[in-house]
Amino acid sequence: MRLQPIVEGHGEVEAFPILLRRLVMAAEAWNVTINTAVRQPRGRLVKQQGLTHAIRLARTSNCQAMLVLIDGDDDCPAELGPRLQEWADAEMPDIPCEVVIAHREYEAWFLAAAASLRAQCGIRADAPAHPHPESPRDAKARLEARMVAGRTYLETLAQPRMSAAFSLAQAWQASRSFRKLASSFGALLAQTGHPTGAWPPASWKSP
Repeated sequence: MRLQPIVEGHGEVEAFPILLRRLVMAAEAWNVTINTAVRQPRGRLVKQQGLTHAIRLARTSNCQAMLVLIDGDDDCPAELGPRLQEWADAEMPDIPCEVVIAHREYEAWFLAAAASLRAQCGIRADAPAHPHPESPRDAKARLEARMVAGRTYLETLAQPRMSAAFSLAQAWQASRSFRKLASSFGALLAQTGHPTGAWPPASWKSP
């Protein structure tokens, strides 16, 4: 099965496929291939015409499923997500597609798993965890505040590195929108005939 990601950010073009490949490994779905991400600006993806255009571009990749990832920013995921999902389903009724809203930003998943990034990717060894990783605006700045002196958070460099390093279990435990990502990924596997057994892994649920 070829899974096609659609993203909004430049850093996510590389980072999100890395994260999806880690989910593939966690699910032991070895015959799933992650395509190169299609990128469109957020301002387009949150409009029906722009989302439709992105989906049509993605269809040229000969994929069997799609996963759209958009930062929630200040929008309510419970309102934005279903609206985008409805548009996606209307445009592509023959190919499974899931829409995931990262609340508020992709980087909130790194904050949710900040303990696993200590002494990695420029994060200080004593960097504190964030008690409510999806609440603050500008998660990038909060990550940068946890970096060693002199280091800055550069999205195109940091997102791929952190996507390869952060604990999926910690993110699942602390982030509701990451749990939505895991659920959507599992749903796409099921809809394309790739049973995963227990999903997510039981080890993710252990404190």
